[in-house]
Formats: sequence, structure tokens, C-alpha cells
Amino acid sequence: MKNTPHIIYGKHAALAALANPIRKIKRVLVTKNTKEELGEKPFLGVKNLLLTEPKKLDDMLPREAVHQGIAIECDPLPQPSLQSWLEAGHNKPVLLLDQVSDPHNVGAILRSGAAFDIGAIIATDRNAPSESGVMAKTASGALEIVPLISVGNLVQAIELLKKNGYWVYGLDGEAKQTINEIKMDKKSALVLGAEGRGLRRLTGEHCDILMRLPISEKMESLNVSNAAAIALYELYRKNS
Repeated sequence: MKNTPHIIYGKHAALAALANPIRKIKRVLVTKNTKEELGEKPFLGVKNLLLTEPKKLDDMLPREAVHQGIAIECDPLPQPSLQSWLEAGHNKPVLLLDQVSDPHNVGAILRSGAAFDIGAIIATDRNAPSESGVMAKTASGALEIVPLISVGNLVQAIELLKKNGYWVYGLDGEAKQTINEIKMDKKSALVLGAEGRGLRRLTGEHCDILMRLPISEKMESLNVSNAAAIALYELYRKNS
């Protein structure tokens, strides 16, 4: 994922970024009304704080962006390698994304991941979105909580997780077993496929178990972010 500066916008995403001590912030643009609403505390220590008009924020952001009167110019977060993350002794569940390319979906998955206390989200450095304002806005602050680890090869990442004691479960709509039939412990890795295509064959072959969500025959599949939320909830429930 490319390390290019970007803009985070929206109150939840912006406040989370301001509260994150490792987030490198270049400047904050905020309207008078939003600054009065949020108070002085979130902006303590900000070196480059600019009051601006809503129209300027409208002009600097994508047309559909809902900025709520605040935008932050910043660098992407430094993220650990998978090897260093494992060496640090983490043992929480992780989620691997097999070429999920929509930043809205990745942001929604980050939000679910934070809600259900996963340790990291792992995605390939190709065919996956870089950290962005769209992703941060959809994640609603979760981008500052859950590491987004980039790997060159997803199969190699799966094998590394296995060597470190993880069981790897792939979500596949054609699997014989349903998720509620499978016992998953805390040290689990869930693998989700791309929008529409699902898991790639080679990725599925390297999973320990393939499972599906039990949904009505009226629908072929779920959006990947919805599937992630359901799977993460089931994993969280089984380990609570």
C-alpha cells in the first residue's frame, strides 16, 4: 500500500486521528461552528490549526464526502509487518482480505473488527486499497485502533500464521459446513474473498477449514463487509 499523504474528514474519524499519538498530522482545517461544538480539548497540541469555511472543505474533498466541518491533512499510519506483529506476542483473532478492493468495504470491516476486538486486518499490497479519507470515514475511528497490515503474498501470510499457532478459516459460499457448526478459539484467522469473486482457489486450498454463512436460498451471497461482521460476531460470541 502506497505511503502517500491524504485527508481524513468527518468528526468521528478526525477526532480519533487527533487522539492517536502516532498519527503524524500536518494541518487541521475546521469550521468555526464545528470547533465551537467540539471544544478546545481535541485540538490541544495541534501546531497548524486553520479556521475555514464549509465551502473550502467542499472544494478540497470528493463530491460525496460528508466532512461535518473538519478535515485533517496527515500521513498514513506506520503499520507493522506481519512478522513483527507476531513477534510482539499478539494472539487475538485476525482477518485476511483476499483482494477486497473497495475502500468503503475495508473501512466497514475495520469498524466491525474494532467492535469485536480483532488484533489486525491483513491485506495484500496489490489489489487492495491504500489508507484513505474514504476508508477512514467509513471506519468511523477504527483505522486508529486496528492495524492494517500489508503483505506481498496472502498464501505466505496464511502459512506464517499457521506456524504461529493460528487456525485459518475461509468463508466460502459453497462450503459444506456452516460457521455455527465449527468451534473456533481465540487464535483464529478468518479469510474473506473479494466482492463478487469470493476466495481465490489457491487461497481456499491453504485454509484449514472452509465454512459458509447459513443464509436464505433467496440470496446468493452477502456483501463482504456484512459477511465479515457476522463472522466476527460469531467468533467473538464463541470466545466470550
